[in-house]
Amino acid sequence: MDLNTIATIVPARHRDDLTALGATVAPLAGGSWLFSETQDHLTGLVDLMTFEWPSLTVRPDGLEVASTCTLAELAALPDDRGWAAHPLFFQCCTALLGSFKVWNVATVGGNISASLPAGPMTSLFSSLDAEALVWRADGSDERIPVAAFVTGNGTNRLRAGDVLRSLHVPLGSLEARTGYRKIALSPLGRSGAVIVGRLDADGAFTLTVSGATVHPEQLRYPALPDAATLGADVERLETWFTDPHGAADWRRAVSSLLAREILAELAAPAGAEAGR
Repeated sequence: MDLNTIATIVPARHRDDLTALGATVAPLAGGSWLFSETQDHLTGLVDLMTFEWPSLTVRPDGLEVASTCTLAELAALPDDRGWAAHPLFFQCCTALLGSFKVWNVATVGGNISASLPAGPMTSLFSSLDAEALVWRADGSDERIPVAAFVTGNGTNRLRAGDVLRSLHVPLGSLEARTGYRKIALSPLGRSGAVIVGRLDADGAFTLTVSGATVHPEQLRYPALPDAATLGADVERLETWFTDPHGAADWRRAVSSLLAREILAELAAPAGAEAGR
């Protein structure tokens, strides 16, 4: 869609260029959401892609993902580090309702900043206990857990003039075993629920429920719980919602079922197929 109210586009090359951001000037990365609907309130854009941030940087303490990294780049992350969680990157990318053309422009930061319940990058980085680095408009930096960054349906911790700079995934999460389930009302429909389980090296288990709740919900256990406990804990969550992609009671029921499937999968020895 043409944004016919836009009068200026600033190519950002230095952090000072972000001072142009405000109520009527928005950051532009891939633009897959920005150009999908009318933005009559906007008069300008600041192009973040001209920063040319490295998309993926492996560090001794984990993985740094630039907010401008595209889903296509993330899905193609090489499996050359022996990270047990590596399959989760591609799995979560497939939860995006979009063609390969969208994958090649949609960015990680844009998907998280849109903060839609079905945002697959929110699911991915929340489940891996990633931290978001936010460049505040006042020049300060703040690190926020991605699971806490999204606060509701379309709302987050960003304020006017702020920019999501990058995501940091800790090494421990990358080395953990993961289980993934996604369900939708139609084969190519928007996610009704995205459930991710993570089993850390020390035996701790984290279940992340998203897509079915207005913001990511996490359940943490020092060891694998029994199926009845996990299912009941999932059903006790209170942020289920209803929209055209699923009713709240359906989302609660399928999330509990999928959580128990993931539990069975991760309770089995590594490499064994369970719960499929």
